[in-house]
Amino acid sequence: MADFWDKQIERADDLAAQSSGSRELLAFYARLLRAQKDIYDFLRSRKDWLPSGDLRSDLHVVIGAAGGLMKTVSLHGPESLASEAKLLLAGEPETVAQMLLDYWRSPSDTQFFAKATLQPYARWLAETDTPPVGRELAGGERCCPFCGGAPQLSFLLAKESSSESGNRDLLCATCLTSWEFRRIVCANCGEERPAKLSYFHSAEFDHIRIEACDSCKHYIKGVDLTRLGLAVPSVDEIYAAPLDLWAREHGYTKIELNLVGL
Repeated sequence: MADFWDKQIERADDLAAQSSGSRELLAFYARLLRAQKDIYDFLRSRKDWLPSGDLRSDLHVVIGAAGGLMKTVSLHGPESLASEAKLLLAGEPETVAQMLLDYWRSPSDTQFFAKATLQPYARWLAETDTPPVGRELAGGERCCPFCGGAPQLSFLLAKESSSESGNRDLLCATCLTSWEFRRIVCANCGEERPAKLSYFHSAEFDHIRIEACDSCKHYIKGVDLTRLGLAVPSVDEIYAAPLDLWAREHGYTKIELNLVGL
C-alpha cells in the first residue's frame, strides 16, 4: 500500500537530516522515492485497469507514469544521470519502451532508469497477486519467488516473540517484496561453510553489516531490525554507504547495486 512508500520517504528524510557523509545520497534517494511513489499512485488509481503482468501489454500505462521520475532526476540527480534523463525526455517514446522491455527480460543493476521505473510497477503486481510474464530468469531459492529478481539486501526480523536473534529475509531488487532465507548461507552462490563466510560492521552503523562470501567474492548488506526497529532496510542500506567502500577495497562485488549505484 501507499504507506510502504511513505515509510521509506520519511526514513530517508530523517537520515538525510542527521547524516553527514551520506546526506547527498539520502536527499537524492528521498526525491527518487517520491517520484516512485507517484508512479505507484498513478498505476493504482487507474480506473477500470489492473496490470496484466505482461509488461508489453501494460507498457502504455507505465510509460505514461515514467516522465515525472525522469524529470526529477534531470533536475536533482548526479550529472551523468541528469544528462541521461534529459536525453530520454527529449527522445522518442519507443526508446524508453525498449529500455523497459530489455530490463524486464534481462535485468541489470546498471540500468538505473528501467529499474527505478519498474520497481513501483512490480510492487503493484505483487500487491495485486498478478504473476509477472516474460521474465526468463534462472529462479531458485536465492531469487525472489514472486518475480525472479536478485536480492538487494538481507534483513533480520523477529517474527516470533520467542525469537531473540531474528529470522533472515532477502529483499527483492525488482518487486521490493521479501522472502525467508537461511541465516548462514551466501545469498549469491549458496556457500554454507562458515569458514568461507565473512562479516564486517562498524560502530557507526551498529545495526548494519557486510555479509561477504570468500567462495564467490560477492557480498550483500544485512540490516538487523532486532537491533534497531526503526530502520527501513532499503534506506538504511544507503545510509551505510561507507561499508560498501570497505567491501570493494577487500575485493568483494555486490550482488545487486542499489539505485544510488552502491
